[in-house]
Amino acid sequence: MTVGIVGLGLIGGSMARAYQEAGHRVLACEIDSAIYEMAELSGVVQGPLTGETAGECALILLALYPRASLAWLKENAPHIPGTALVIDCCGVKRELCAPAFDLAEKHGFTFVGGHPMAGSHNGGFKHSRANLFKGASMVIVPPRYDDLALLQRVKDALAPAQLGRLTVTTAEEHDKMIAFTSQLAHVVSNAYIKSPTALAHRGFSAGSYKDLTRVAKLNETMWTELFLENADNLADELDGLIGELTKYRDAIRSGDDGTLKKLLADGRVRKELVDG
Repeated sequence: MTVGIVGLGLIGGSMARAYQEAGHRVLACEIDSAIYEMAELSGVVQGPLTGETAGECALILLALYPRASLAWLKENAPHIPGTALVIDCCGVKRELCAPAFDLAEKHGFTFVGGHPMAGSHNGGFKHSRANLFKGASMVIVPPRYDDLALLQRVKDALAPAQLGRLTVTTAEEHDKMIAFTSQLAHVVSNAYIKSPTALAHRGFSAGSYKDLTRVAKLNETMWTELFLENADNLADELDGLIGELTKYRDAIRSGDDGTLKKLLADGRVRKELVDG
């Protein structure tokens, strides 16, 4: 199978490595010529993905930021064969899936929204690896929720990535959930590290500090786009968190041990419930 990869960052590069290791031919589109040359010299990529070569692809994976992925799709949609399956790997779905479904219907190929639940605070092709997605969940937003044949086609096409499961949902539900599971965590981590105390933490920090600050080291350009394209859901999550934090602060400032103990117990019980 010939696979086209648009963007050779951490996600696209890891997809390219996974498919190449599985014996597939990988074509790639990457605006940074140095990164493309590195991928080609290392044998991960076998040629460029262009308007001319897109017609050779059975599968195309879009691994740019959402707006750039949609721009590439708009430009190259006329060159994508009707037999091809196109899946994006972006972090938001509402702004991308609706126009992408329209483009697919107009030009005859199949588009499915996708979001692999795997990543790293270290980005770029140099940190990509073939097993990045092994055992991870892949969120899928299909054009038709009940098309079992399409879901099997997607599952087969993504097999080289060694994903653990496919989670099928709508673009709206994806963006609502991802605001909590990913975006809120990045905002909290990025804000938490701004405490003046952080500059003097050495010798006083352990696992909890490392866990909470891991994703503070983010790509501000990408995350700004993701946050603003999901502003309604993320703002709601922030409002909820601020409300809860205010309760803890008020109990601590007033020395209200009963309220504080209940807040902590409620959080512990919720964690146990969430973990099953």
